[in-house]
Amino acid sequence: MPTPDKQLSAEQSRQVAETIREEIARRRISRQTLAEEAKLSLSTLEKVLGGRRPFTLATTVRLEQALGVSLRKLPAASAPAPIVEANGEIAPDALGAYARRAVTWIEGVYVTVRPSFGEKDAVYAYRTEIAWDAAVSSLTFREGERLDATYTQFGEVAVPNQSGFIYLVTNRHGQHRLITVSRPRITGEMYGIITTLLAGRGSLLTPIAAPIAFLPAKNVPHPSVGRVSAGDPNYDVYREHLRRTIDEPFAIFMPG
Repeated sequence: MPTPDKQLSAEQSRQVAETIREEIARRRISRQTLAEEAKLSLSTLEKVLGGRRPFTLATTVRLEQALGVSLRKLPAASAPAPIVEANGEIAPDALGAYARRAVTWIEGVYVTVRPSFGEKDAVYAYRTEIAWDAAVSSLTFREGERLDATYTQFGEVAVPNQSGFIYLVTNRHGQHRLITVSRPRITGEMYGIITTLLAGRGSLLTPIAAPIAFLPAKNVPHPSVGRVSAGDPNYDVYREHLRRTIDEPFAIFMPG
């Protein structure tokens, strides 16, 4: 069993450092902020990112917890082999066994909106990108421009033929978050439900579900992100899309 102070190889350290720099740039956070969230000294973070010191397992785990992403890649021999055809463009059966060419219309950047969990009547908005990942031979999604960057999500996209819905699945060490949305309408929007955990005081977590809408970025010329309240130019548009989720209905919330 590896010990907490085991050092990563030079190649592993290089890959981890590259991934961390990408996350810092994508989230627009400072190295100081990341160091504080990972409970590391800025000096230590600078040295490992600059290649002057190898990453240890303990340091890497702290950074993974702070960023909410996996920084270590599985060795090729231990990585699960995806079920694909020879051309590598068929998703695993567990995700719907869809062909890449059959889901290109889902790929793109979306403005994602749902009710704010922290402010009544406000809307929470961020960016979600859905794209084909050749490494796993399936669609994957990754969020960005979240006000609460610590909770940024990424994961797999399932597109089964049977239900006619699309599933964006996050699985972190067995803890799941699920978004179920309709196939895109002719104008590209997708509507449905997000099922996740609401973070409360301390370590308190409460299951919560809410309507959610994915709006193609091209349809929102000047998107507002973060917590969007009345008075914002996009507030009424966002609220209208959330109402459509229930009114049409793309999703049903049953009374208790």
